[in-house]
Amino acid sequence: MLAATIRRLELKPGAKILELGSGTGGNLAMLSVFGDVTAVEMHEAARALARATNGGADIRAGHLPDGLNLTERYDLIGLFDVLEHIDDDTAALIALRQHLAPGERAVITVPAYAALFGPHDLTLHHKRRYEKAELRAKLRRAGLRVQQLTFINTALLPAVAAARVVERWLRRPRAVGTGVPLAPFNAVLAWLFAAEAHLLRYMNLPCGSSLLAVVTMAE
Repeated sequence: MLAATIRRLELKPGAKILELGSGTGGNLAMLSVFGDVTAVEMHEAARALARATNGGADIRAGHLPDGLNLTERYDLIGLFDVLEHIDDDTAALIALRQHLAPGERAVITVPAYAALFGPHDLTLHHKRRYEKAELRAKLRRAGLRVQQLTFINTALLPAVAAARVVERWLRRPRAVGTGVPLAPFNAVLAWLFAAEAHLLRYMNLPCGSSLLAVVTMAE
């Protein structure tokens, strides 16, 4: 879904791309298809693993909102499941805007629905999950104009909601479904997500376990 969204942006050849909070580098190969990628990650071990698995990619130490140590502006900024980890998320969005080239875009994903906050989020060190209107308001306060704001991972929402009910009913301290899915199940998920990526070409999805935003600097 991220690749399909970025493809529709029609970035110029050799676009300068920045991923903030790149983790162990799972998105870097995908992003490199669209341009020259720089990444920022705060954890040393994650940076080392990302470099080892991505051919020595340009991955720098830093953190949001006030420790990026960057001077350049970028044609695309990716912030994928990062904002929910940051105490001052509005300040983080302002920092992102300051490194966005005029007229260019950022793609942001976050977990959706505050009511679904539970052990899964605590395990992943999330501070919050987002309502759609809440995310839109914070993007605007940060000086960003929303070009697209849609739910994604629609197919996962029933399973996620059911897992939260089970966790609360059983008062489980650990999240349900934290293991690696079996290969056949992963194949089904890949098909479902590909179908959602196709739908996003034509419509915003009405619900889902995550939100995806495409934003640019406000005029």
